Amino acid sequence: MAHQIEQMAYVGATPWHGLGSRLTEKQPIEVWQREAGMDWKIQESPVHFKSDAVGHLGAIHSFPEQKVLFRSDTKAPLSVVSNRYHTVQPREVLEFYRDLTEVSGYELETAGVLKGGRKFWALARTGQGAALKGNDQVNGYLLLATSCDGTLATTATPTTVRVVCNNTLTIALDGMSQAIKVPHNTHFNPQAVKKQLGIAVSQWDDFMYRMRTLSERKVQWHEALGFFMSVLCETSPTAQIPDVLPNERALRKVQELYEGKGRGSQLGSARGTAWGLLNAVTEYVDHERRARSNEYRMDSAWFGQGAQIKQRALDTALRLVA
Repeated sequence: MAHQIEQMAYVGATPWHGLGSRLTEKQPIEVWQREAGMDWKIQESPVHFKSDAVGHLGAIHSFPEQKVLFRSDTKAPLSVVSNRYHTVQPREVLEFYRDLTEVSGYELETAGVLKGGRKFWALARTGQGAALKGNDQVNGYLLLATSCDGTLATTATPTTVRVVCNNTLTIALDGMSQAIKVPHNTHFNPQAVKKQLGIAVSQWDDFMYRMRTLSERKVQWHEALGFFMSVLCETSPTAQIPDVLPNERALRKVQELYEGKGRGSQLGSARGTAWGLLNAVTEYVDHERRARSNEYRMDSAWFGQGAQIKQRALDTALRLVA
């Protein structure tokens, strides 16, 4: 099976998904571009098709409403999109961080491509961090990702990583992600996105205040069961439990993680608390959930169904302390 990740680079400890090649710290953007497999361009060509044969070759026609996107290095096709589709180049994703790393104290930690180049990203630590009781460290990150196949708008997402287990969680307040999304029918303006992100990043303290509140909220066993049923089975805990629960394997796994098998589950911040409930779900999604490979699990955890499960867990946990 071909890997979804064609190439990836990282600094520091091996990322939670266990993928990529290691760089020494403080590398320039140009090194990241090469080592992360992002040193190619998205090129485009009009769509042509062949109609019924006329003579030896057949008649070639163009379809002006759409274009083919392909890689400059391998010429491999990436997608067919509308002529109104604006591409964001792999280099632009890394360049977004140039002034942030050179002036604002950010540090690139991972970057790479998924699905043969149809999706690519870079993740940088912002320098923000906070410790919950028991020295449970949570650090702030900024993820910038985009696609060239219509599956993902160019999206800048403030994210947290819990150090003890490398669980990732999108910063969200009042049920709303702080992500900034730029659809591909408009031009990507990095400075405008950074200006908008200034507001989101400033909400770090508010978010961590809520996470600290979760770490202080003790939960009973029936509350824990209700939480997991609501998040994973989308079943109301007050409803009659069916003979066969949907997603029963996941339910059993997150209960095990919560009750002591999860990394960091024995810390004072997590043991028997709403913070522990949330991290049991995020650890399950990031590390344990069934997937064809770690690459697929990573794609889901950041951009797909896994990200939706984690958002549902966060919303449900915050309702416990509302």
